[in-house]
Amino acid sequence: MKIEKLTRKNIRVLKPYSSARDEFKDFDKEMIFLDANENPHENGVNRYPDPQQTSVKNELSKLKGIPTSQILLGNGSDEVLDLIFRAFCEPKKDNVITLPPTYGMYKVLANLNNVEEKEVLLTKDFEPCVKTILETADSNSKILFLCSPNNPTGNSFSTKCVEGLLNTFQGLVVLDEAYIDFSSQQSWLERLNEFPNLIITQTLSKAYGMAGIRLGVCYASKKVTAVLNKIKPPYNVNELTQKYALKRLLNMDVVKEEITKILKERERLITNLKTIPFVEEIYPTDANFVLVKVDNATKRYEQLIEKGIVIRNRTTQPLCENTLRLTVGTKKETKLLIKALNEL
Repeated sequence: MKIEKLTRKNIRVLKPYSSARDEFKDFDKEMIFLDANENPHENGVNRYPDPQQTSVKNELSKLKGIPTSQILLGNGSDEVLDLIFRAFCEPKKDNVITLPPTYGMYKVLANLNNVEEKEVLLTKDFEPCVKTILETADSNSKILFLCSPNNPTGNSFSTKCVEGLLNTFQGLVVLDEAYIDFSSQQSWLERLNEFPNLIITQTLSKAYGMAGIRLGVCYASKKVTAVLNKIKPPYNVNELTQKYALKRLLNMDVVKEEITKILKERERLITNLKTIPFVEEIYPTDANFVLVKVDNATKRYEQLIEKGIVIRNRTTQPLCENTLRLTVGTKKETKLLIKALNEL
């Protein structure tokens, strides 16, 4: 597969913007910087940030075993996904394939970029139907979005299924691993270089506990990241985000401890949910949330709101009638949630 052929023609010939910090890269040195029209009075954020987020990428490279040349950072995963649309999908011509129920931003970004979205429902077990996906795809199908572990269902897709799609889909496969740190399955990062059409997105919003700084990560081949780097805004990840992210990445023991606590609370939540009479089904989960089917999702959602507990009512999503999505909280929050459910 040639990435060049998948890339939009105008992007292939595009000359990217070159910022002052792109032209002189050693801005950590003791220099007099008079090149970027910045305010010279130091306050910690008066200078433009590193446009390539070098320090953060170096730590991610060590942690994930992926070269920095195959890493791209964005203002949240949503910016990364938007860049992929803009680089590879020709408006009014190309299409993407999504697998509802899934993360809602794929649809929003398709509409925003004037790209047709073809939906192929997951099976009743929330697995991709490879045969139907391949039958739905055509010569203009540029991207297939796989969210695994999936949101809102919580399950991870089978390795055989994902591998089959990577080998047969004639476009890019974007594997959204926002919840991979809570999964018992291995990340597909270990096999990234086997598949030139594979793009993996991850985030610091979930397991790393940094939703407020908005940092998304893209792992792909050098050719793909080179294309995305051509069109990303020059300073898309601000200085404060880079500093906070680096601090967190240098304290992975704390991150791992928090993940362990969340997984423990997830099991406690599931155990207690089994005793709630109106909970009809608890779906398998590899994420930091649990999807449950209840007798009346809207009624139970409103009752919990009255008790001061906000969850997510997913009953409007395909295959998710009368389901509620419960995020795993702290030990105290789990206790209060179970208490409230027992009182309904």
